[in-house]
Amino acid sequence: MLDVTADFGTYQRDWFAGIRAAVAGGAPFAVVNANAPQEILRAFDLPFVVNQWWASIVAAKRQSGRYRTLLTEHGYPAEIEAYSTQALAAAFDGQADQAPWGGLPSPDFVHAIASSDPTPAIFEAMAVEHGASRFLYERTVDPRAEIETRWWDVMHDDWEVALEGERLDLLVAELRAVIAEIERATGRSFDETRFRDVMTLVNEQEAYYRATRDLIARAVPAPISIVDSMPATMVPQWHRGSLWARDAARAFHDEVAARVAAGQGVTARERVRLMWVGRGLWSDTAFYQRWEESHGAVFVWSMYLALAADGYIRNFGSGRDPLRALAARFLTMGDELRMPSWSGPWHVHEAQSHRIDGAIALSDADPFTVRALVAAGIPVLELGVDNFALGPDDLERLDARVVAFIEGPAGACAAARLGAAA
Repeated sequence: MLDVTADFGTYQRDWFAGIRAAVAGGAPFAVVNANAPQEILRAFDLPFVVNQWWASIVAAKRQSGRYRTLLTEHGYPAEIEAYSTQALAAAFDGQADQAPWGGLPSPDFVHAIASSDPTPAIFEAMAVEHGASRFLYERTVDPRAEIETRWWDVMHDDWEVALEGERLDLLVAELRAVIAEIERATGRSFDETRFRDVMTLVNEQEAYYRATRDLIARAVPAPISIVDSMPATMVPQWHRGSLWARDAARAFHDEVAARVAAGQGVTARERVRLMWVGRGLWSDTAFYQRWEESHGAVFVWSMYLALAADGYIRNFGSGRDPLRALAARFLTMGDELRMPSWSGPWHVHEAQSHRIDGAIALSDADPFTVRALVAAGIPVLELGVDNFALGPDDLERLDARVVAFIEGPAGACAAARLGAAA
């Protein structure tokens, strides 16, 4: 385990305890979806929790079954977007001794982008059950016949050209509406200078992730696996726009760089390099380590670090509006993983740059992405399971399939790659 991973975990626990204490003392509080703008809240110094982070904590604490029961007991479906309904379930959790990390405080604001059919209903229910103010950002798509497909090469600097202006205009207007709503509800004023500082810190943080991702891609053997990179990326990501998060990303980079310089690898004899397609198995991250010693198989890539590296930076120098840059960041959030003309090419590019021998995909993996990987000659094992609420028995049943994949098509690709390298 990386040293920073333990440090980040301690920070996160202390931070959440501070959130609970602040809310108990009357501070306003928000719950937001991961693909909804959070930097506005950061600029207001308004405490918030990301909905999907809370779901990962519920899963890690083995409370997902109990939360499913809470939802059904109160008349809500438990299997529809289960990963996004755990903050709703928390409204019914009256057992303080069992509640993950003491329980989720009741929010005053709930924010999301209407990125799926169930999302508006989920957040309407959250608003009702928590007594919160709800804001749903519109989900728009680009209607142009031709768009840039190598988005990771152009979006950092040329987002104003790569994205349709009318879509940016709409999201900027919605951001201004959210700002006005928070000002009315809290009596606080939006500080443009503070917001610009937040946006600058986010770009600096993501630049460290980009450098770290590139280090891992080039390094053989892999200096870390995704069991390290996922928490080391995502804990600071939930604090994006803070000095701590920027410095945490730098510490993560520096530790990985030291491991690369020392020639340290995850296993004594790396053989097979694997890609994980889809959300993380937060209920059992040790799953990723099961075949390191037996087969020299290392999960080198997940979307978490890669998306941080490519999907968040929006430079706004030369007088450009940082609020419009924020709109550009979230206008595309999710397209990198779902839009066929973006997700497929990006995953293939990442697989090739990381010298991946095989990809293992969850049920939430985009089918066009899977098709693109296969077409590029990268074997894919589709597990057909969801990341949320998988129990130990479920994971054990997957072992034989993963072993067959590592010893079969992924192993064959690894042998060819190693033979060519020799």
